[in-house]
This record gives sequence, structure tokens and C-alpha cells, in this order.
Amino acid sequence: MTATAPPGPAAPVILFDLDDTLMAHRAAVTAGLALHMRDLAYGGDSAAASDHWHDLEGEHYHSYLAGRLTFEGQRRARARDFAIAHGEELDDLAAGAWFDRYFERYRASWSLHDDAVPALDALVRSLPDARFGIITNGELDFQLAKLERLGIRDRFEHVIASGDVGVTKPDPEIFRIALERFGLGTAIGRAAYIGDRFATDAVGAAEAGLIGVWLNRTGDDSAPDPKTSAVLEISSLAELPGLLAPLLAG
Repeated sequence: MTATAPPGPAAPVILFDLDDTLMAHRAAVTAGLALHMRDLAYGGDSAAASDHWHDLEGEHYHSYLAGRLTFEGQRRARARDFAIAHGEELDDLAAGAWFDRYFERYRASWSLHDDAVPALDALVRSLPDARFGIITNGELDFQLAKLERLGIRDRFEHVIASGDVGVTKPDPEIFRIALERFGLGTAIGRAAYIGDRFATDAVGAAEAGLIGVWLNRTGDDSAPDPKTSAVLEISSLAELPGLLAPLLAG
């Protein structure tokens, strides 16, 4: 009988949200929508139109996460409601085609936040044994495509997507699933999760036993004081290495 090798030193785990944390999702939406509206000759204020689209995204995407709509269904619902506001009625097939044309513009506008790669590089320097991953609400193939196109897929050991595991943030279970994957056959140390949504990301992570870090890029003061909710707050990813190094170092 062969003895099982003891696990190596426990390594810290650093997990990220993707959209509007690493990837500039909102900026890509705004740029893609403006181009699509120009193609369709939709009038109106572009800023107001962008706000409306984001509201529809929140409404229908959460219906998808709750199981009330399919992934394709929430896309078509967003297209249909937005088009109606601009005087165009779409049936189901036309709504799908409308969204596909918008999505081409959105995809062409994908980019990382300027602080994303420098922060990842700095974390590797300050915590050389750290292991990195992604936890995201969405479909696994879609989120992997983003990471590939943005050139950062190989930086993350595991990508956990709600559409693949059947549970969404802020449910603590999705964070536990992530840690279980990192812990297979190896020892892991403390873990941190960074995301741009206070409740969905930071509080959800903290309630699952991770260090929850809220990336508050916009200076939003509507959330509860992080100091009263076991959540740490930063305004830029550039702050992460200094914040996490003393908390995660072995």
C-alpha cells in the first residue's frame, strides 16, 4: 500500500468577479449600444438610453438567474422592451436577431479596466504562492470567451460560473464550491473575493467565510458602512496588493 503524500503548504486563494471588476462591462455596453442605435436610426439621448438598457439588463438577467427565463429568453426580453421604447415592435425571432446584432457591437467593445492587469501582476509579486480564480454569475462558455478574448484566461486556475454549478451569488454555496475545487488534493489557506457589487459579491463572500472586498469604483455611498458588515472597501484594484498581502500571507 502506498502512503498518501502530505499536502504542501497552504496557499492563499484570491477570487474575482468578472464584469465591472476586471472587465469594463458597463463601458462596453454603452459603446456597443450607441453603435447599434446608430445602425437602427434610433433617436434619443444616448446616456438615457444606456441607463434604460442597464435597467433592463438588471431586470431580465435576474429573471434568468432566478430560473424564470432562459439565457436566450432574457436576451430577447431585453431587446424587445428596449425596441418598444423606441417605437419598434419585435416578435420573438426578430428580438433574437436584434440582440445578436447588438451583441456583435458589444463584443467588439470588450476591454479590461486599466487597473486589472497591473493589480494581478502586483498580487503575484506580493503573494507569489497565491492561486487565482473567477466566480461569476452567467454561462460558463460565455464568461470563458470573455477571458480568452481579454487575454487573461491563463491567469486563473478555476472559473466557476453559476450556469455551470446551478447556484448564483450571493448564495454562500457558490463560494464554497469554488474553494472545494481549489482544495482538491492540495491545502489552501485564507481566501478573498473581490467584486463590484456590495451585497452580491462582498457580503456574499463574507457570509461564506471569505474576506469580502467591495470594489467601489464609483464612490457609491448607498450601501451600508462596510466597517459594520465584515466587508473591506477599495476604490481601485491598485489597492488590492497592499490590502491583501498582510491578510493572506502565510
